[in-house]
Amino acid sequence: MDEPVIVQKRSLKLVMEPGTYFWCACGRSGNQPFCDGTHKGTRFKPEKVVIEERQLVKWCMCRHSDQGAFCDNKHRELE
Repeated sequence: MDEPVIVQKRSLKLVMEPGTYFWCACGRSGNQPFCDGTHKGTRFKPEKVVIEERQLVKWCMCRHSDQGAFCDNKHRELE
């Protein structure tokens, strides 16, 4: 598996509480957008995200963002 799975071509907006989260970089997790370990055996590793204060987060669901876990609207360029 060389390319991540595109879960959807739009961000997932969630209000996040302070804490440490692990964003799924492979797109295979059953607990999107967070890692559930299904990347094992692939080249992908989850991205650690630390949220300092309660906030709305736009999680990347296409796995092509130049900002890692955070959506930069790169999904709009995908076919």
